[in-house]
Amino acid sequence: MAQTFDLAVIGAGSAGFAAARTAAALGLRVVILEGGKQVGGLCILRGCMPTKTMLESAHRNHEIGRAAEFGIRVGKPKPDWKEILKRKDRLIREFADYRKGHLDKGNFTFYRARAQFLGSHRLMLEAVGKDKVPAEIESKSFVVATGSRTARREIPGLEKTGYWTSDECLKDSKPIKSLIVLGGRAVALEFAQYYAHLGVKVTVIQRSSQLLPESDSEVGQVLEKVFRQNGTDVFCGTEIVQVMQKGKMKRVEFLQGGKKKAVEAEQILQALGREPDLSGLDCDEAGLEITKGKIVVSETQQSSVPHIFAAGDVCGPYEVVHLAIQQGEVAGKNVAQLLKGGDLREKMDYRMKLEVIFTSPEAAGVGYSERECRERGWEIVTASYPFADHGKSIVMGELNGFVKLIALKQRGEIVGAEVVGPHASDLIHEPMAVMRYRGTAKEMAEMPHYHPTLSEIWTYPAEEIAEKITF
Repeated sequence: MAQTFDLAVIGAGSAGFAAARTAAALGLRVVILEGGKQVGGLCILRGCMPTKTMLESAHRNHEIGRAAEFGIRVGKPKPDWKEILKRKDRLIREFADYRKGHLDKGNFTFYRARAQFLGSHRLMLEAVGKDKVPAEIESKSFVVATGSRTARREIPGLEKTGYWTSDECLKDSKPIKSLIVLGGRAVALEFAQYYAHLGVKVTVIQRSSQLLPESDSEVGQVLEKVFRQNGTDVFCGTEIVQVMQKGKMKRVEFLQGGKKKAVEAEQILQALGREPDLSGLDCDEAGLEITKGKIVVSETQQSSVPHIFAAGDVCGPYEVVHLAIQQGEVAGKNVAQLLKGGDLREKMDYRMKLEVIFTSPEAAGVGYSERECRERGWEIVTASYPFADHGKSIVMGELNGFVKLIALKQRGEIVGAEVVGPHASDLIHEPMAVMRYRGTAKEMAEMPHYHPTLSEIWTYPAEEIAEKITF
C-alpha cells in the first residue's frame, strides 16, 4: 500500500521549499520531492547566487581599473578566471548545504526522487542516486514547483553551430576573447557585462527595439549607453537570419533597419529566455491545464484541478525568486484551508512586483511602469531626477542613470518607481515601502533623509509630483 500524505510538493527549490515549510507548520503531513542532480533549486545552484557571485568579481575588476579617477595608483588588474569560479563554487556549496540541511531536518518527509503523475492523486517515484524511496505515493493535494530551463529557439544554424547557455557560463574557466550575446533581458545583460568587465569583447544582439523591453524606454537607453561607453556593441531591433561556423569563429548574420549585418566571436551565449520545466511529470495524466507551456493557476495558485496548486517558474507570470517564495507560501496556506473545507483566503498581489538587474549601473523597478499605467487607462504624473546632478553619486563617480516615480493623478499615490544607477537594488526598496502602505508623493517628500546619501535623491521627484497634484 502506497504512503499517503496531505500534501506532496514536487520540487525543492525556493517555491517548493516555501510551500512545504508553510504547510507543515500548519499541521499537514507533507512530503517534498527533488529530482535534480543537486539539491538547492535554480536560484541557489544556477541562478541568483552564482551569477551575482561572479558579477561581484567582474565589477570589482572594472572598478579597480578606474582607480586613477580617485587618485589611487595601481597596476592593471588581471582577472583569474579559475579563482573566480572557485570562489563561486565554494559559496554556492555552502548555500546548497544549508538548504539541504533544512530539507533533511524539516518537519516533513524529504525524498530525492523524480516524480510522475499516475493520476490526480498518485505519483510514481524514481530514486535519484542511492537514496531509497517508495515506488509510488498518494496525496490529498499537490504543489508543482519544478522550476524552469533554458528555452530552445528556432534560429537557422544555431544548434549546428553550438552555443553556451547560462549553465555553461557558470562552469567555463577558460578565458575567451570575444562573445556574442543573444538577448537583452536580465540574464543576457548580466552575463554580457560579466564578460565585458573581464576584458572580453562583447556584442549584444536584441530582437526588441530596446534593452529590457518590459521597462520604460529610458531604462534600456541608459544601459545601452553605458555598455557602449565600456566597449560593448549593442544592436537592438534585429532579426537573426542565420548562425554559422566560420573557421574558429562563430558568425551571426542579422537584419537591422532593413540592412544586413554580421558579427563574429569565439562563442555565442543564447540568453533568449527560459521555459517551465515540466519534463517527465505527465501533467495530462493529472488533468492539468497548460497554456504556452505554463500551468494555468488562479490568484490563489490553484490550478484547473482544485487540489493541485503550482508556484514559481512553472506557472509565472514573473520569473523572480521572491515572488516564487510568496506563491509557495500562498499555495501552502490555501492547501491547508482546502483540506479543512474552508475558502481559499490567500491571494497573490502583484501590485508591488519587483525586478532588479545587477549590471553596473544596476537597474530596478517596482510596481507598474509608465507604459503599464497608460495601458490600464490610469491618469498619472511622473517625475525623474538624474544621478549626474546628485551630490552623493557625484562623489562616488557614478553619474549614469536616474530615479523615477509614477503616481496617480487623483491623490498622488505612488504606483511605480524605476532606478538606473548606483545601488539601485537597495534604493528601490524605499518607494516599495511607501507603496506597501499606499503612500503618496507628498508623504515621501516629507520623509527626512540624511545628507549626503543616495536615498535622498527620491525627494526630488517626490517634491515635483507633489507640486503637480491638486487636492
